[in-house]
Parts: sequence; structure tokens; C-alpha cells
Amino acid sequence: MAREPSLILQVPRNSEVDRQLREQPPAAVAGGEILVEIGATDDEGNLEPPLGGEVVLSLPSPEALARQADDVRRVIAQAGTGDEPLVVVVEAAEELRDEELAPVLEAAGHTARPVILRVIRNG
Repeated sequence: MAREPSLILQVPRNSEVDRQLREQPPAAVAGGEILVEIGATDDEGNLEPPLGGEVVLSLPSPEALARQADDVRRVIAQAGTGDEPLVVVVEAAEELRDEELAPVLEAAGHTARPVILRVIRNG
């Protein structure tokens, strides 16, 4: 039986991250732990705003996910109950590495709410 993805990763269409995920995906993406959604963009190439979700953390880059791993885990754990997905926003990225995705993926496994990691634009 296939495992459900623990994390949803949303990236802008035709961005550097989009290309990286197709050509050299991190292990969690290749292994099916992370579901990738390629999103529509505005005229400047930024991911269009989501229709819903509760933003629990916003960071400038994916490197901050690894540096602030404790913060990532804490905000997801303390978000409480609800129906809306929890959203972690990364303002800009050129690529995503396993060590950057790991804190969000780990935290997502400890909540019943869906967790979305959104990359807004190229880095």
C-alpha cells in the first residue's frame, strides 16, 4: 500500500526549483514523502496567493529552514486543531536540499493538519 505524502510542496511553474525537482529531486520528493504541486504564477513569476491555509512561519530562504529547525517544529506543533492547512512560506529559493526539507517533513508527521511548504519566487 502506498504511503500518503506527509508534506505538500508548492513551487512556481518554470522556476529554478521546479526544474531541480524534475531533474534532481531530493530523496523525500523522489520517495513520495513530499507531494509537489506546481503552481500558477503572476506576471513577475511569483507563486500566486493560496486560496486558504494558516501561515505559521515565513522565512527568507530554504537555508533558514535548517537553521531554524526548532522554530519550524514548534510552530507546527503549537498550531492547534483546525481544518485549514498549516503553511510555511519560503520567500525565495533556487533549490531545495534534503537537510532543508527535513525539519518541515518531520514536523508534518506530528500533526493531523495538512502542512504546505510554499516557495514564492526564484532566489
